[in-house]
Amino acid sequence: MLPPILSVPNLKPKMFSGDLPATSSAEILVGNDDLLTEILLRTPVKSLIRFKSVSKRWFSLISDHHFSLNHTLRNPSLSSHGLILHRPQQNQLVFVPLSQSLSSPPCSSLNFAHDSVKILQSCHGLLCCSSVLTINKSRNYYIYNPTTKQFSTLPRLKYENSTVFGVNLAYNPMKSPHYEVICVLASVLPSQYKIEIFSSDEKFWRPFGESFSAPIDMVFHNGVYWNNSIHWISSTGVALFLSLEAECIKPMPLPQMVRNFGTAARRFRYFGESQGHLHLIEVYGSRTTQFDVFEMESDYSTWFVKYKVDLDYVVSSFPMIMRRNRNDPSDLDFYAFFILCVVREENEESSSLVLNVPGKIISYNFKDKSFRQICDLGVKGSIDFGWFDVYQYFETLSSV
Repeated sequence: MLPPILSVPNLKPKMFSGDLPATSSAEILVGNDDLLTEILLRTPVKSLIRFKSVSKRWFSLISDHHFSLNHTLRNPSLSSHGLILHRPQQNQLVFVPLSQSLSSPPCSSLNFAHDSVKILQSCHGLLCCSSVLTINKSRNYYIYNPTTKQFSTLPRLKYENSTVFGVNLAYNPMKSPHYEVICVLASVLPSQYKIEIFSSDEKFWRPFGESFSAPIDMVFHNGVYWNNSIHWISSTGVALFLSLEAECIKPMPLPQMVRNFGTAARRFRYFGESQGHLHLIEVYGSRTTQFDVFEMESDYSTWFVKYKVDLDYVVSSFPMIMRRNRNDPSDLDFYAFFILCVVREENEESSSLVLNVPGKIISYNFKDKSFRQICDLGVKGSIDFGWFDVYQYFETLSSV
C-alpha cells in the first residue's frame, strides 16, 4: 500500500550568508571578462556565432584572435562535420551533413568576395578559393572560413604570368595558428615545375627550393595535406610529397599493382586524409563492387589494407547503379558510383565511406557493411560529384 501524498507548505528558501541572489551572479558574470571568456571557451562554435549578436562586448570577445586560437586548442576536433560538394561549371553547391548537430549548411553560396569563385582546397575548416579565370582578368586567390564568413585575399604571385598547375592549402591549428599556401607553377623546361609558398605569418610569397621534374599527368591541383606535407599522385602510378618541415620533395611509394591487371585497368578512385590518416583507393576496371581502402604508415614505409569494401548489397538496394550496354541490355556495362570521402571517426566502428550513387549520397559503414542515405540530390539518375569535387568541412573560429 502506497503512503498518502503529503502536502508541502509553500516555504521560501532561507538565504544564508554565503549565497548570492541570481541577479548578483548575473552582474558578476556581466562585469567579469575573465569569467565570461572562460565560459565561452567551453561553448560550441555554432552557439558562439549566435552569441556574437548579444552585445558589442560579446562580439569583441568572441572575435578576438587569441580567443579563437584558445578555443581551437581547447576543443580539438579531427572529425569532419560535413562535406561541401562544389562544381563551379554547373554552379552547384551542396552540403552533406555528417554530424547531427548541423541542421543547416555553413554557406549557401560563394559570393563572399563579390567575385566568381571556385573552391580549390579545404584544410581543417579553411577553404582555399580562386576567382574563375576570364579573359583580360588576373586570378585572385582567397582563404575563406565558411563558419565565421571571414576571408582574406592573398597577394599577387611573383610569377603571375606563369601557368599554375595547382594551389594547395596546409593548415594544422593544433600545431600552429598560421597556414601556408603552396602554388605549383610551370618552369622553363618541359615537365619541370617550381613552387612558391605563401605564409599567413609572413604575408608574402617566397620561392621554394629548386625546380623539379614530375610526370605530365601529376595531379597537382588535388594535393592532400598530411604529416605536415603535401602529397600528389599521377594516373600513371607515380607519387611525390613536399615536406614543409624538411623543405624538400621526395618520392612516395604506391600500393603494389594487383596481378593479372595492367596499368590501363588501374584507376585511383580516392586519395585523401581523415583523422590524421592518409588513404588511397584504387579500383581495377568498372565492373567491380569490391575493393580495398589503403592506409599509409606514418613513416612512409608502406601502404596496408585498412578496410575491405563490398557494395553488393548497396547495388541490390539501388539498382540504378547498374548501367547496361545499350546494344545488349543483358550485358552489364559498369557500376555507376563515385567515392566521395573516407570518414574516420574516434569510434572506429562508426568509420564510413561516403558515396555518390545516381541522385543520392549514401554512407557505407566499414565495420558492419550497413549503409544509409544521407542526402537526396533530387535529380533522378545523375551522378554529379566525384572526389575532386569534395571538400571536408569543420566548424572552427580560425582566423584567416
